[in-house]
Amino acid sequence: MDDKTPNALFRMPLSVRWRDLDAFNHVNNSNFLTYLEEARIRWFDSLDEEWVTEETAPLLAAVQMNYRMPIPYPAELVVALHCERLGNTSVTIGHRITSRDGATLYADGHVVMVWVERASGRPTALPDAVRRAAGG
Repeated sequence: MDDKTPNALFRMPLSVRWRDLDAFNHVNNSNFLTYLEEARIRWFDSLDEEWVTEETAPLLAAVQMNYRMPIPYPAELVVALHCERLGNTSVTIGHRITSRDGATLYADGHVVMVWVERASGRPTALPDAVRRAAGG
């Protein structure tokens, strides 16, 4: 699985489903975000430590997506995540969606995840598990 992502935190293989297609017979742009969401949640869950609690939770603060190529059907993909920036209350997670062999880059960009106190909605410290896993 060579997706050419330097320092990948997590790689998730994915098979395109028929239902992911749009009227132009390729993956609808909104599904790219669903693929990223699934990869992030699986990465967080793979930490085997607390990343969300009754008191704190992550919120998606920003998304930047470069659509490089349409994804055809059928296709075998890899969603790879890497850390671009580690802050006090947030982490910027870079992403790449490629063909399984890494030969085709379909999309890249990043998201900003901010941890907040559920009661107040105010930013709070990044969980230690996320900080360690992201390289901090």
